[in-house]
Amino acid sequence: MMGGLDGARRLFESDVSKPKSVSETLRRFWGYFSKYWYGLGLALLLIVASTWTQVVSPDYIGQAVDCYLFPNPMTPDACWYTDIGADAPLEEKLSGLTGLVAILVGLYVAGSIITGLSFFVMSRTGQRVLLNIRTDLFKKLQNQTLGYYAENESGNLMSRLTSDTDTIQQVFSFALVSVVSGFLLMLWIGVKMLQANWIYALLSLAVVPIMYVATVYFSGQARKAFRKSRQEMGSVNANLQESIAGMREVQAFNREEESIENFRATNAANRDANVRASAFTSALNPTLEALGYVAIAVVVVVGGLSVINNQPLLGIGTAVISLGTVFAFLQYVQRFNQPIQQIAVLWTNLQSAIAGGERIFSLLDADIDIVDKPNARQMPQIQGKVVFNNVTSAYKPGELVLKGVSFEADPGQMIAIVGPTGAGKTTIINMIPRFYDVIEGTVTIDGVDVRDVTMESLRAQIGIVLQDTYLFSDTVMNNIRYGRLDATDEEVIAAARMVSADTFIERLPEKYETVLGERGSGLSQGQRQLIAIARVALMNPRILILDEATSSVDTRTERLIQKAFERIMEGRTTFVIAHRLSTIRNANNVLLLRDGVIVESGTHHELLEQKGAYYELYMSQFRHEETAEAV
Repeated sequence: MMGGLDGARRLFESDVSKPKSVSETLRRFWGYFSKYWYGLGLALLLIVASTWTQVVSPDYIGQAVDCYLFPNPMTPDACWYTDIGADAPLEEKLSGLTGLVAILVGLYVAGSIITGLSFFVMSRTGQRVLLNIRTDLFKKLQNQTLGYYAENESGNLMSRLTSDTDTIQQVFSFALVSVVSGFLLMLWIGVKMLQANWIYALLSLAVVPIMYVATVYFSGQARKAFRKSRQEMGSVNANLQESIAGMREVQAFNREEESIENFRATNAANRDANVRASAFTSALNPTLEALGYVAIAVVVVVGGLSVINNQPLLGIGTAVISLGTVFAFLQYVQRFNQPIQQIAVLWTNLQSAIAGGERIFSLLDADIDIVDKPNARQMPQIQGKVVFNNVTSAYKPGELVLKGVSFEADPGQMIAIVGPTGAGKTTIINMIPRFYDVIEGTVTIDGVDVRDVTMESLRAQIGIVLQDTYLFSDTVMNNIRYGRLDATDEEVIAAARMVSADTFIERLPEKYETVLGERGSGLSQGQRQLIAIARVALMNPRILILDEATSSVDTRTERLIQKAFERIMEGRTTFVIAHRLSTIRNANNVLLLRDGVIVESGTHHELLEQKGAYYELYMSQFRHEETAEAV
């Protein structure tokens, strides 16, 4: 277990040391959003309309002060009723004030409704984008090679499909609209303030550069912390998935405490990363809030002195501001500072989403080692002649697994592959359906190089029963039908009868409609194996690959499995990683592998007569089976 976690941590450290470009990540996101430009356009129009309601409302508040509460003869043109004055009748003032209040209420209500609509439209668009991203991720994982999964923890990959996409979903649903509307509001209000009184505006916005510096620093640090947090979350998921999958081994070896301690350590690393991110987030908001109060103080003090002394601001120019202008600027500054604080807080969420996006796009950009050639053609109907010609292969550069392997299998023959662990037996059978590619040499079927045809058409004619049988959490019927999705119920039942799986299936609570647990839990190893064989029988392939899995079953079940194998092997070219003498004796050719090289080949009896390496293997491993059968 620790080896897998160390590999995951090395992957995480690589992510940290080589961060992606933020602009590149945003460009990749735009590639998804551009498909839904109409949703973005509508959301943008709604954001503009909502921002307009916030920009114009301070003007009406200023009018209420200068025109009706404290009439200022210097600003009659800005009033709701231009002929209002200090001596105007009370009814006229109340009428004008009531009109302004009605306008303000209408603006606030309309702004709230439009803002809600903008969030809905953006969330709907974001969910569509997220659907495409998740679909692309899943497609990528489906097309990746077995070697990729051998090098990457499944928990880490699941984290990118779940945790990272959830972080992006939160941004698409709320943060993106808030940030865009915030930037637009600040720009619009800034222009309005400069138009109203550029000196007063510059004084009121004097703290903005300081806010910008604080935001850049804290958000930059938060982004690093959030990236680390996302990566550590992948480590937590990898640890959790590995522990649950290996629970029997954990309990069998009494390693519960060690497993708990390992999980506690990975959680502690995730906690530390989140605490660091929260520390920068928590420090940013009060810093910006304090600077916002400084800006309000500047507005009140400078504007108030100008009004009280009836003098221009700081003695510059000739214009004297009104009390209504001070109130308007208070609203302007508050509206200007509010999105700064909001954006600063949401910016950390955006940073977290960008960090998640980097991890997602790095997965999408991962090379697929085995792909169809541009001119790959469909594999013709297979007859079954398989030829390995001087095949050399490796899982890692410089570490050869097969070294110049050559042999032929004629249609209908059974090839048994034997040898010690690590000799290269599984590698040979992986080459036939092209789960891995050769480094040198060729693998041909009926004279066609497997690299020259589409993998789909090739694998559609090759049936595989592995030692580690995998069944899905679905009905028995659908698990067998997985071999051919268009098969009828009658064909599924016929396949089960062919391999004698119907005997125990009929005794299940719901028979063929019985829903199996995870990986077929509730069934014995032999029963799971029979369902897997029935699945391949339904597929009716031309080439069979069998990793005999009878070593962990009882004698009666073993006989059933052997009979099932014999039925589906009839008339098909079959490759068997042999663990039983009965299989080897029936093989047309036995390949003995050692260190990636075929050291001997021939029939069982021919190899025994040579009294070479196979004879030694027979005497040490298989002879006791023959003795037991004789008894």
